[in-house]
Amino acid sequence: MDAIVLLKDDHKTVEKLFKEFEKAGDNAHKHKRDIADKVIEELTVHTWIEEKIFYPAAREAAPDTKDHVLESVEEHHVVLWMLSELAGLDPADERFDAKMTVLMENVRHHVEEEEKDWFPEVRKAMGRNRLTELGEQMETAKADAPRDPLKVPSARE
Repeated sequence: MDAIVLLKDDHKTVEKLFKEFEKAGDNAHKHKRDIADKVIEELTVHTWIEEKIFYPAAREAAPDTKDHVLESVEEHHVVLWMLSELAGLDPADERFDAKMTVLMENVRHHVEEEEKDWFPEVRKAMGRNRLTELGEQMETAKADAPRDPLKVPSARE
């Protein structure tokens, strides 16, 4: 699987979880906790493989996209801290839904920029073979990726 397809699949997985969260009732605390936990894991793994494998390769192949990569890492920083806060927050807390809503807004913005503006440039610069090679590395790396958002490098930078 090519790296961009893998990342877009991750985006779709998280968007489905977001929609499920939005449909859950106001008092569906256990269900919302379960969804939030899945979101935390998915986004933590996703940001880790992007930062460790995809972003460095993209910067090398398409140096003109350096600013996009730097902005993305900063967006990751914000999202990872929100994930760490969600992990320790009681779903019955009045801030839980609000924090999840802000997280969803941030992630949706990030995904839109990546998919519409950046991925096409990277695809053109890298080509199919390199993207397939990266996709395989990223898929393998998912198993070793941290599940704690604060273990992703950009959370601490």
